[in-house]
Amino acid sequence: MKRIVEPESMAPPAANYAHAVLTTGASRMLHTSGVVPISADGTVPGDLASQVEVVWGNILNLLSTAGLEPADVISVTTYVVHGEDLAVAMAGRDRALGGTLAASTLVTVPALARPEWKMEISVIAAR
Repeated sequence: MKRIVEPESMAPPAANYAHAVLTTGASRMLHTSGVVPISADGTVPGDLASQVEVVWGNILNLLSTAGLEPADVISVTTYVVHGEDLAVAMAGRDRALGGTLAASTLVTVPALARPEWKMEISVIAAR
């Protein structure tokens, strides 16, 4: 149903992700909006590392509620405010996905919709 696509004629990915993921015969797909670092109690942590944990916690909650799991994630798009530590954001992705390779795009932006947000992530999952 899900297969990593990595042609031998391309250089390997620059980090822990797949160039592409082919999904066939999926009976369930989840497309999230941008998931932001707002905790269940409505608070937003001040530092990026804590925001990473909140965002991925929210994503894992969405997956679980939809009957999916991290291994079902096929694509991740991460937006991080310019000047923040990109390695922190990517390490959070790697922890949350637990070794699952997904297609992944990282974009730096000057700002997000609320000034206290340092990151936002959207995912696509399929099973």
